[in-house]
Amino acid sequence: MKIVLIGAGNVGYHLGKKLREIGEDVIFVFSRKWHNANKLASLINAKPSISLDQIPTYADLYIIAVHDDAILSTGEKLAAIGCRDKLVVHTAGATPISVFENTGLERYGTFYPLQTFSFGKEPDFQKIPICVDANEKADIDLLKKLALKISPNVHHFNDEQKAQIHVAAVFVNNFTNHLFSIADQILHERNVPFNILLPLIEETVDKIKNNDPVKMQTGPAVRGDEATIKCHLNLIKSNAIYKKIYQLMTESIQQSNTKN
Repeated sequence: MKIVLIGAGNVGYHLGKKLREIGEDVIFVFSRKWHNANKLASLINAKPSISLDQIPTYADLYIIAVHDDAILSTGEKLAAIGCRDKLVVHTAGATPISVFENTGLERYGTFYPLQTFSFGKEPDFQKIPICVDANEKADIDLLKKLALKISPNVHHFNDEQKAQIHVAAVFVNNFTNHLFSIADQILHERNVPFNILLPLIEETVDKIKNNDPVKMQTGPAVRGDEATIKCHLNLIKSNAIYKKIYQLMTESIQQSNTKN
C-alpha cells in the first residue's frame, strides 16, 4: 500500500520505520517540526513536509499519529483536500473512531500499537499488541492484514474496549513509572542507587506473567502490618504528596484484598 504518515513523534517515527521494514510504501511524512519530518523521511525514502496542504491524495492509507487534540482537525483537513474516500486511521488509545464521524471522511478507523515509544529505544514489534477498528468491515480486515505483517498479536476492539485498555495502560505504565521515579528520589536522598530495586521490579513483573496480579500482592498493606505502615509514613512525612500516594495505595490494596 501507499501510506501517508501524519506525525513523526515517538509513535510515528517507530511505526514509519517498521512499515518501511515490512515492505510498505510510505510515500509522505508530515510533522509540524521540519527536523522530525525530514529525519524520518530520509530513513524510509519518503517525502517530508510541514504543510498539510502538500499531502498527496492518491495514497491507500493515511495514518494520523499526532496528539489527541489534533486528530479531529487533521481528519477534517484530509477530507477538505480530497481524501474523503480514503482510509484514514489514528493511533491514539483514548480517542474513539467516532471522532471522524462528522469530518466528511467516509472510511476511518484506528491502528493502535499498545506500547510506550521513545526515541533512542527500539521497540520489539513482535511483542506489541496492535488494536484495530474501522467503520467498515472490509477496512477492519485490511487493517488486520497490515497489522499481522508487523506483529502476531493483533486484536479487533471497539471504542469502549479500547478506552478501557488505555486507562489500564496508564496504570501499568505511566503511573508505575512515576512510582519508580518516587522510589528513585527517596533512595537518592540517602545516597542509595536505584538499581538496587531492579531485581525486585523484575521479579514482580515476572510473577504476574502467569498469575493473577491480585494473588501476587505482598507487603505491609496486604498483611495489615500497621506498625510498618506507620513507620513508612513517618519516613516520608516531609513530602505531603508522597505520603498521600502511600496512604491511597495502601487503602486500595486493603480494599482489594478484602474483596478477594
